[in-house]
Amino acid sequence: MPADATAHVRIARPSRDLEAAERFWHSGLGLDVQYRHTADGTPGDHSLLMLGWPAAAWHLELVHDPAAPVAPRPTAEDLLVVYLGEPVPDPLVERLEQHGGKRVPAHNPYWDTWGATLRDPDGYLLVLSTRLWPDGTRG
Repeated sequence: MPADATAHVRIARPSRDLEAAERFWHSGLGLDVQYRHTADGTPGDHSLLMLGWPAAAWHLELVHDPAAPVAPRPTAEDLLVVYLGEPVPDPLVERLEQHGGKRVPAHNPYWDTWGATLRDPDGYLLVLSTRLWPDGTRG
C-alpha cells in the first residue's frame, strides 16, 4: 500500500522524564495514553509512552532509554501544532501550565498572532492555533 492520506503517522521524540511528559500531554492537553512500556533493564529495552486521540491519524511516541538516554534537542521550529479553529481557551492554557508546560513567545510571530505556544517538559513546543486546517480560515 503506498503512503497516502490514510497512512497513520507516528511522531517519535526522546524524553528525559516520561511521567512529566505524561502529565503535560495527557492530563494537560487531554491526549489518551495508547500504550506504555517500562524498560526492564534488558539491554536495548526502552521505556515508551504513546499518546493520541483515538480517531486521529497520528500519535506521539515518547521514548526514554535508561541505559543510554538521548537528550531532547528541540529547536525553535520543532512545533506540534493543533488547529482548534476557535480562540484558544484560557482554561486549557492554564491546565497545560499546571501540568508542567510554560507559555512562551513564538520564534515566528505568526504563531503569537494565531495562537498560543507552550513549551513541554522536554523543551518541545506545542502551538494551539486559532486557525483551521487545511484552508487556514479563522474559526
